[in-house]
Amino acid sequence: MKWMLGIAVLSVSMLISGCSSDYVMATKDGKMIMTDGKPSIDKETGLVKYVDESGHEIQINGDEISSIVER
Repeated sequence: MKWMLGIAVLSVSMLISGCSSDYVMATKDGKMIMTDGKPSIDKETGLVKYVDESGHEIQINGDEISSIVER
């Protein structure tokens, strides 16, 4: 019975992870930032919030970003 629960949990986690798209953000100084999921832009503050590949939530000033592209 435990193995069935394990398979169910694994299947659900694979489905959920398959739904999110990864993005690449290019900064004006030439850096490429890989994100896990779509970055969000706060129109009030101008900050771009994203989750990096390690799972950390990070914010960067939107003025530093030159483009955001889905990969």
